[in-house]
Amino acid sequence: MFTDSVELTVSSGKGGQGCVAFRREKFVLNGGPNGGDGGKGGDVWFKCDNNTHTLSHFQRKMHIKAENGRPGEGSNCTGKSGAKKVIIVPPGTQIVDVESGEVLLDMVEDGQEVKFLEGGKGGLGNTHFKSPTNQRPTYAQPGEKGETRKIKLDLKLIADVGLVGFPNVGKSTLISTVSNARPEIANYEFTTLTPKLGQVNIGDYESFVMADIPGIIGGAHEGKGLGIKFLRHIERTKTLLFMIDLASYRDLKEQIEVLKDEVASFSEKLGTSKYAIALTRVDIVPPEDLTNLVTNFIEMLGLTPSKQSEFEFDNELPYFIQESADETLGFEREKPYFIAPISSATHKNIEPLKYALFNLVQSDRK
Repeated sequence: MFTDSVELTVSSGKGGQGCVAFRREKFVLNGGPNGGDGGKGGDVWFKCDNNTHTLSHFQRKMHIKAENGRPGEGSNCTGKSGAKKVIIVPPGTQIVDVESGEVLLDMVEDGQEVKFLEGGKGGLGNTHFKSPTNQRPTYAQPGEKGETRKIKLDLKLIADVGLVGFPNVGKSTLISTVSNARPEIANYEFTTLTPKLGQVNIGDYESFVMADIPGIIGGAHEGKGLGIKFLRHIERTKTLLFMIDLASYRDLKEQIEVLKDEVASFSEKLGTSKYAIALTRVDIVPPEDLTNLVTNFIEMLGLTPSKQSEFEFDNELPYFIQESADETLGFEREKPYFIAPISSATHKNIEPLKYALFNLVQSDRK
């Protein structure tokens, strides 16, 4: 089961009690105090691990606690320190304070390990309190209490490209075609109920990660449909691929306007991300209508269809791709980097699409 948000209470361990003890040995006169210190309480750590992809293993854990320190013992023996508690989370997990809403930690890199709560100090044994005027102290310190905090774990997937589209436009089919992801695919809306990640390989040594989220409908940022629950999974994504269904009952202009409005309403930063547009299902649109449909869509956005491209889009159908206009950005952000008609079923323009997306991703990595 995919879980992307849980609330927990986490506590570090309490320090061990200091010991009250006195030296008692044969032939040793007037043995003094020799109570040892208590052990330190265990710390709480968070560790990021690529082998974890969901927060579902926290569902039944309401309180996670590190081990307490052991009490001190006689003969000046210090108690054993409590074992630290390492909480393993998937990349993209934010640790948020429940009361203030403050983001306390952001776990994004595999192997990243951060101490979150410090364990309590162990109490001092009575040997520390001896003095010329108090040669027989009969008291020791209690251990310090550990820290306790109520937190929420929020998982936001980390991907290079996020797929955005209405339900049943072919997002799952595309990600299963170009990557190693195997989402459920069916001919009804909201087939995808949980986000999916897939690695898209470009040659032998290059790749990028693509995220597929459940379909978006008008009002998603207000909670309609699957709404805001999954829009946040593309919040970290710097590149968006809007998927527009050529065979949908929805008007093409309506699709792109609603999708862009929903993304911008959810996150202002996401609304200014680089983006491209894939026009899907060219294989089921009548050939006599297809060229005009694609041309009219490109022109409706105030753009001119392209004739040549380094990515070798199929020239049988019109498409659009920006030429480098700026040495820093490489293109104008307010316009799509490319508009390409594709078919995942027949693999039409799929390879050029992969390379064009990779080129867009690379501009952020430089």
